[in-house]
Amino acid sequence: MTVYKYPSVLTIAGSDSGGGAGIQADLKTFSALGCYGTSAITAITVQNTMGVSGIHSIPEDIVSRQIIAVMDDIKPAAIKIGMVHSAEMAVSISETLAKYKYTPVIFDPVMVATSGDKLIKEDTVSVLKRVLFPLMTLITPNLDEAEILTGQSITSVQEMQKAAKALLQSNCGAVLLKGGHLKGEKLYDVYINSNGDELIFESDYIDSENVHGTGCTLSSAIAAYLALGNDLPLAIEKARIYVHDAILFGKDVKTGQGHGPLNHFFNPQKLELHEMV
Repeated sequence: MTVYKYPSVLTIAGSDSGGGAGIQADLKTFSALGCYGTSAITAITVQNTMGVSGIHSIPEDIVSRQIIAVMDDIKPAAIKIGMVHSAEMAVSISETLAKYKYTPVIFDPVMVATSGDKLIKEDTVSVLKRVLFPLMTLITPNLDEAEILTGQSITSVQEMQKAAKALLQSNCGAVLLKGGHLKGEKLYDVYINSNGDELIFESDYIDSENVHGTGCTLSSAIAAYLALGNDLPLAIEKARIYVHDAILFGKDVKTGQGHGPLNHFFNPQKLELHEMV
C-alpha cells in the first residue's frame, strides 16, 4: 500500500487578531497553495486594519518547544520566520533551529506594520543579523527594513542592489529586497545569493489599500513553493505571481476601516499528496 504525506510548512511568527498578517496570513497562504500549515507563535498582537495597539510576548521556552514539537513529529519541508520582536527571542529561535539546519528557512524580518506601528525592540536588530541571518536560506526585507538593517538610504533600483549586497555580508544564503515602497508603474524586487547570482523581478503596480500582510504572504508563499519541490529562484517567481494576484483580486473588497487583507483564496489549490519514501 502506498503511503502519502502532505507537503508541510512551519511558520514562526506573531498572531494578528485582525487576520490579515502574521500567523493567520501564513496559514492561509500555505493552505491556498496546497500545503499543510503548522505554527509556533512568538507573540500575540492586539491588531486590526487600523493598527497595532498591544503586543504580548510568548515566553522563549514555549516558542522553542512549539518549534521542536512540530519539527520532530511532522517534519516540515520548509520554515518561514516572521515577527521576532526581542533579542532574547532571536537567540532562542536560532539555538533551536540549529538542530534542523538542513531545512530551508525564509526570514521576513518584520519591523514595522503596514499601519506604521513598530513591531521590534530597539536592541534586536543587531542580534537578528548576528544570530539568525547566518542560518537563513533567504531573507526578504522591504525597503524600510533594509534601511534599518544597512543604515543606507534606498531610493532606486541601483541603491536596492547595493543594499542587497550589503545584507548578504551577514552570511545569509540569499537576499530578496522588496521594492514595493518605490511607487511607480512597475515594481522591482532585487535577488542576490551567496554565489553572486543576481536577478531583478518586475511586476505591475496595483492601486489598492488592501496590502496588509503582503510581506508575510510573500515569504510564506516562497516557503510553500520550496516545500512543493521548487528551487529558490522559481519559488520566488511563483510566490510573487501569487501575491500579485492576491492583491489584484482583493483590491475592491472592504474589510475594516484601514488597510485590508489580500485575497489569499482567489484560486485555492487542493492539499497535495507526496509519496512517502
